Amino acid sequence: MRRSNNILFRTDWISVGLYLLLVFLGWINIYAAIYNDDHHSIFDLSQRYGKQLIWILAALVLSIMVFLIDSKFYSFFAYFLYGIAIFLLITVLLFGKEINGARSWFQLGSFHLQPSEFAKIASCLALAKYLSSYNLKLKTLKSSIVVLTIIFLPSLLITIQPDMGSAMVFIILILVAYREGFSEMFLVVGVMLGVLFFLSLLIDQFLILVILEGLVLLIFWIRSRNTKKALLASLMIVIPAGILFLLADREVLVLNRYSIILLGLAFAIPFYLVHAYRKKLQYIYLILIFLAGSVGFTYSVDYVFNNVLKPHQQHRVNILLGIESDPLGIGYNVAQSKIAIGSGGLTGKGFLQGTQTKFDFVPEQSTDFIFCTVGEEWGFLGTSTVILLFLFLLTRLIFLAERQRSDFSRIYGYGVVAILFFHFAVNIGMTIGLLPVIGIPLPFFSYGGSSLWAFTILLFIFLRLDASRMELLR
Repeated sequence: MRRSNNILFRTDWISVGLYLLLVFLGWINIYAAIYNDDHHSIFDLSQRYGKQLIWILAALVLSIMVFLIDSKFYSFFAYFLYGIAIFLLITVLLFGKEINGARSWFQLGSFHLQPSEFAKIASCLALAKYLSSYNLKLKTLKSSIVVLTIIFLPSLLITIQPDMGSAMVFIILILVAYREGFSEMFLVVGVMLGVLFFLSLLIDQFLILVILEGLVLLIFWIRSRNTKKALLASLMIVIPAGILFLLADREVLVLNRYSIILLGLAFAIPFYLVHAYRKKLQYIYLILIFLAGSVGFTYSVDYVFNNVLKPHQQHRVNILLGIESDPLGIGYNVAQSKIAIGSGGLTGKGFLQGTQTKFDFVPEQSTDFIFCTVGEEWGFLGTSTVILLFLFLLTRLIFLAERQRSDFSRIYGYGVVAILFFHFAVNIGMTIGLLPVIGIPLPFFSYGGSSLWAFTILLFIFLRLDASRMELLR
């Protein structure tokens, strides 16, 4: 009994209070988003707001169950839970139900369970378990491979479903690993790949290749500090490319601009390799690997965009980048969402008075676009309040993570912050047109049992670890 009292005494009730407030506000806004005059009671179980109440009550039961389990359970069984999550992700590909073009759900009677939501919890636990291993040297190749596997294996399986939005969430966990000493190279490479991705969609591949070659020659010049060698390295590409351009212009060879630049580079590479070998310049190998990887990545972006992404996903990316304009098609959701949020003004139209929401102008208004209901009915003050509540919760969780005495608890805490922040930032970003619509819920707000339960378990495991932070030293 005394131990139970200590846990309750050490529970961070500020975080619990913020969670309850966000869940309550979410429920109220789901009611406002799909209010029906024929079913005016918020407790009507035939409507989504009535069903959400059931999910909320079940989530509260789950939170209590999480607290009843010994805190050491989550560390001891972290890999086992991760294995179960991977098994479920594979199983759902074989036996899951397809909804909106993605085989992401198990159908259990009238209830649908999405295992990808719970895989986020398992991945945070497994990552925390590995990163807190005794005498771990995180910057070794073996450790890097293990970390990247823990993060990207569930992401890969979810991509196959395909559910690109949920798959992208796992990438944020790299920041958690970086917090624990993971090589900054992966962050730099990640940012560069992101830039290359958008450049590959916006400009011609020929220009990208020219930019990459120019960048590589600049790095070579900075690293070697020898202008003569840098000019010679440039001429090794320019002269063969110039000859090929001349032959192509006279129709001796049939080559496009991209192929000519690529072949010019191919002619120069053997000379670079010989020079690197003779002078024992290891950085040249790294530069060439970077160049080869970048060229391969830009080529693969075009292939993936045209052959892997579905047409509606391609349109969403093109609309975000300004390549296409489709206010009545793919861009309709975002356009109506922005109208709804903007029409709320400073104080909003009032509870249940949102016209955009009431007349169903905004699709998915109780799930992915629940934030537009807040904007229309509660205005700038309402949206600011919700954003501040989320930021307050995230800041509080960072504070809790920093005060942990256990590496496992601290790392898991940062995993919770990363997952919640990604959902919060991306969901709001896509409702106001800053980010593409990738279909991820707003934590504690969006309608749905799987997401609410997963976020609840994710948060309360950390609160349970925090409540036992003194015991872990004994």
